[in-house]
Amino acid sequence: MCRGIALVVGSRVRGIRFPKSRLCPLPMSPDERSFRRRVKGRVIVGVRRVAKRVVIQLDSEDAIVFEPRMTGRVLLAAPPEVKHVRAVIDFSEPAPGLLVFWSMRGLSTLHLFSPGQFAHVLGPDRIGPDALVVTEAELRAAFGKSRRAIKPALLDQKAVAGIGNIYASEILHRAKVHPEIPCDRITAGQWRRIHAQTHAVLHAAVAAQGSTLADGGYQTVEGRSGQYQEQIRVYGRTDETCQICGRGRIRRIVQAQRSTFFCPVCQRAVRRKTKQGGRMPFSDMHTDPFSSQPKGP
Repeated sequence: MCRGIALVVGSRVRGIRFPKSRLCPLPMSPDERSFRRRVKGRVIVGVRRVAKRVVIQLDSEDAIVFEPRMTGRVLLAAPPEVKHVRAVIDFSEPAPGLLVFWSMRGLSTLHLFSPGQFAHVLGPDRIGPDALVVTEAELRAAFGKSRRAIKPALLDQKAVAGIGNIYASEILHRAKVHPEIPCDRITAGQWRRIHAQTHAVLHAAVAAQGSTLADGGYQTVEGRSGQYQEQIRVYGRTDETCQICGRGRIRRIVQAQRSTFFCPVCQRAVRRKTKQGGRMPFSDMHTDPFSSQPKGP
């Protein structure tokens, strides 16, 4: 998204409007009147990303922060449906066109932060190191002593910022690490693989302009589909044969209310000793990894 809207840099904001809608309003600050007053006439001096947010920097030092979440889009093209348009920025000459913030499910957020507010909400003491540049040492420091399962741990933006649910499953599959292994039981070799695959998967996904799944929820700023879904090995492939080992069938479990996909052959569960001296997979403690649905209600 940031690469796609980079051409707005140098443009002067003529105004911002918030179309009236019967849909649930997005979390937004400040109020519409203050938002319009503070951005009108300002020049865009930069576009960047902080974790999973698009940041537009103004010459006033304020920053417009779009958080698309699951089905939000920042567009320089006509939106797929007008009723889900949440904000529209237009520009004085030279004008790159309208910048549209579109959110179908209303999960997105929109904020205008002063420098102090930005530091308070998105500063380095509020979110973890960026996943595209995080070091292996930083990964181990963030998670190594935790007893949490590695898959939901990777989604903790306060520990490492920028890994989404699709990519966490893909990273662990490529690293050959079971998603339910507690972080404090991961070996040095496994951490090396997780670190390497975090960089490899995310850089490949950025190069492919993201993943557009069957629901079509994500589109590029030009309104096109991303291409990384063509490289996905496990996410959304329940019961399909693993593309790598050719023996395992992809399984789905639920962790922290999010779907997790893995190959039970490529990603074998680490076992712990039982009181009777036998061995039990970590996954058997609360869910069956060989079922497409978790146990319990």
